Amino acid sequence: MKNNIDIKWEELGFNIVNTKSMYFSKCKYDEDWKDGSLIPFGNIELSPAACVLNYGQGVFEGTKSFRTKKNNIILFRPDMNAKRIKHSSKRLCIPEMSETFFLKSVFKTVKDNIDYIPPLGKGSLYIRPIIWGTSPILGVGPAEEYTFLIYVCPVGPYFKKGIKPLDLIITTEFHRAAPKGIGNAKAIGNYSASLLPAVEAKKRGYDEVIYLDASNDSIIEEVGSANIFIIKDNILKTPRLNGSILPGITRDSVIKIASDLFKMRVEETNVSLTDLLNADEVFCVGTAVVVTPVGSVTHKTKKFLFNNGRMGDYTMRLREKLIKIQKQEIQDPFGWIYDLKDKF
Repeated sequence: MKNNIDIKWEELGFNIVNTKSMYFSKCKYDEDWKDGSLIPFGNIELSPAACVLNYGQGVFEGTKSFRTKKNNIILFRPDMNAKRIKHSSKRLCIPEMSETFFLKSVFKTVKDNIDYIPPLGKGSLYIRPIIWGTSPILGVGPAEEYTFLIYVCPVGPYFKKGIKPLDLIITTEFHRAAPKGIGNAKAIGNYSASLLPAVEAKKRGYDEVIYLDASNDSIIEEVGSANIFIIKDNILKTPRLNGSILPGITRDSVIKIASDLFKMRVEETNVSLTDLLNADEVFCVGTAVVVTPVGSVTHKTKKFLFNNGRMGDYTMRLREKLIKIQKQEIQDPFGWIYDLKDKF
């Protein structure tokens, strides 16, 4: 591995590390995206009246590139990120880009920053594409010009000391998203609603917050920025995509592994509070946490334990299978792996 980068890989966390370059492109409201260019990683200028700063017109994605057991550099299902950012853009009146344009831009950025991809087992290269309304605007409305930027950052393993089952709390004071809103788009503004509940929960010793459906407080929705699953009597359940839940790529991957490889019964359905609190196993999924067990959930003043606070067998099997596919330790039966050397 060629590496002239002075990084202590064992000490990597989830913090910003300056890299070599980032991808940059601009587009008018009524035009198509055209090839941009790589520019040095660094700060950018924005008008104080930029639409994104005043009205939150922006979307983003998150994916990873990492080294595998076969000594390849791969991305995991970036085509899904391409589809999702297109959906998110449409919802926020941002010019939609083609899947090919998105993927070419991502791969070009990763290739130029290849020395920042950690060695096998030391972490991954986090990839953050963002699109926002750049031009100044005073009245509420879509911007006239947009910026597409991709930056990357090496990050360490999410759990440096092994996987610790999460202690979650259900909030009855806050909702994350509203039905028919933008909860199912990866919009910049979506995540600000979760900041205060998460900060307050962590002050009380919890890891994250479970949100309830805004139209029905007896149904669960998401865990902060992660999707949630429960297992009861060998049946895997997860909240259905009702318009306010983000269609997670790891979520979709777990569903396919469970149904196609493990032949489990999988239900995308309304998951009630009663379902959750009486589950045999509970876990969260996302790009950063992959598949992470939930050890307990607190509702009001009562704490409910799952599998005695330890990772359950089904959770472990699903996690291990997903990671083995990502690391090319086993055959990829779904065509999810994109090898950097084979693309664009």
